Amino acid sequence: MAQHNNNPKYEFGVSAGFLVYQGDLTPRRLGAFEIQKFSFALHANKLLSPYFSFRGHLLFGKLKGDDAKYSSPEYRQQRNFNFRSPVTEFTTQFVWNARGKNYDERGLSPYLFAGAGFSLVKIKRDWSNLNTEYFSSESSTLLAGLAEDQAQKLPRLLPVVPVGGGVKYFFAPKLAINAEASYRLAYTDYLDGFSKAANPNRNDHYLNYSIGIIYRMGAKNSLGCPVLKY
Repeated sequence: MAQHNNNPKYEFGVSAGFLVYQGDLTPRRLGAFEIQKFSFALHANKLLSPYFSFRGHLLFGKLKGDDAKYSSPEYRQQRNFNFRSPVTEFTTQFVWNARGKNYDERGLSPYLFAGAGFSLVKIKRDWSNLNTEYFSSESSTLLAGLAEDQAQKLPRLLPVVPVGGGVKYFFAPKLAINAEASYRLAYTDYLDGFSKAANPNRNDHYLNYSIGIIYRMGAKNSLGCPVLKY
């Protein structure tokens, strides 16, 4: 009787978590964790070998940034810029299972991933609470920069590069839970709607972290024989 590969072929997952904006409207390099927004994602993963797989990832969420959340440095509450945007993101990602356990029926597996794709956004920016008197000195470039930003058409479709890692635990041959964190390189300084009036020397990005459940399928009868019924 011919021997057939008994390895699973696919994984399908659903997860929930948060998106965190990182850009000109937060003083923290790690992003605006004070105003993180809910996210939801689906993925389909094709297992290529014990170490490697390729997945498509669809994510829905929101991003928000707000100067008023920060009292230091002082100028942020005087500038008072804010923005919000829904996010619909599709990426494809190569995934590396660090322990080569893509086909193991049970156990813990850390993994890393990187890929590319795009995000559809609809940015709504607001500068209506700007204290113009605070920035009225001749040395301030904010007002001139704001005029440039207002003339700038905001992006709707952004190229993104996700990089990150996670861990999954198969507690049954077909079921696992997972947790992961990832960083999105977004290649724009207008994710928050502002650039020249804020920090034109650094692009904006966002992060996602989540927990989810995975269903694995595709294994065959190891002997390739019909099941006999009595």
